[in-house]
Amino acid sequence: MQNLSTLDRLLAAAQRALQTVSGQSIASRPYPPLAVTDAPPVALSESERRHAAALIRVDHVGEVCAQALYEAQALGARQERVRAALERASREEVDHLAWTRKRLEDLGDRTSLLNAVWYAGAFAIGLLASRLGDRLSLGFVVETERQVEQHLLGHLERLPAQDHASRAIVAQMREDERRHGLAATELGSVQLPAPARWAMRLAARVMTTTAYYV
Repeated sequence: MQNLSTLDRLLAAAQRALQTVSGQSIASRPYPPLAVTDAPPVALSESERRHAAALIRVDHVGEVCAQALYEAQALGARQERVRAALERASREEVDHLAWTRKRLEDLGDRTSLLNAVWYAGAFAIGLLASRLGDRLSLGFVVETERQVEQHLLGHLERLPAQDHASRAIVAQMREDERRHGLAATELGSVQLPAPARWAMRLAARVMTTTAYYV
């Protein structure tokens, strides 16, 4: 995308936004549960199914937000190497979107009814982060991925032990988020001020609590 004009980038961003919100994202890597097919299938109780689906719905919303954040930050990046890194991470996050959506379908549940709202809000935050300059924008990536990694670890602890498929997805997502944070650090990120980190945690708590139900 190095030779695209600003208009081209905006049109491409609009197309990806529609794909994200409409659920048309396609993974480029294998579905993680395929790697655990040798695990004996265990039926979940109805309460376990609902709980697992709610946690995966939260994770799906997180990936909707990740797409919006990366898209906006890439649009506002000053250096081409930073933009390329953000776009590369965004492509991997598309896999997470597709995986969590498929898992929700397998569990007989739905994605959040507020995905368009989540996307719009995250896109605005990403644009604001990009206006602060590449180093602070990368710092935003590092802090976001750190919080997401902790959040996913919490989900691994809360998912039913016998839900091998969901656990395989969340484990792979956690590893990817860790790598994205490390990549942003290597590109020269700076740590965000404490108030910004606190605000991010508060916003994440509102999102995760709401998306669990809606």
